[in-house]
Amino acid sequence: MTDTAASPELAERYGRTPSKKRRDRTWLIVLGSIFAVVVIAWVAWAGLDQAGGSLESEDAGNTIIDSRSVSVNFLVSMPAGNTASCALQVQNEQHAIVGWKVVAIPASTKHTQSFTEIVQSSELGVIGLIYRCWLT
Repeated sequence: MTDTAASPELAERYGRTPSKKRRDRTWLIVLGSIFAVVVIAWVAWAGLDQAGGSLESEDAGNTIIDSRSVSVNFLVSMPAGNTASCALQVQNEQHAIVGWKVVAIPASTKHTQSFTEIVQSSELGVIGLIYRCWLT
């Protein structure tokens, strides 16, 4: 029997030459480096994306005023000095949206503010809710 490590012809035939190993290693290093750069760039981008401030909103209750209007109470927490907008909705018994209002939230020195808004509806509503709030 012949030793395959000692036979350069067999090593070359099956792609086990030193130059092939070096080329494979180089490709792995290049691909690993590209992957690392992409991951680091994504982490930096995702982290910086959150630097703009956060906004939280919370329903604090609602009151059915009459068959065409609902009073919606809600809290908005955001960094001081920012403005926001909130979309409020009124739903009927089938949870269909029967009233909608976008409210501008002014800048304040307080982190959390409380608001009460009356939302008009096209029919009797059973609940008033915050749909969504966003920084403006």
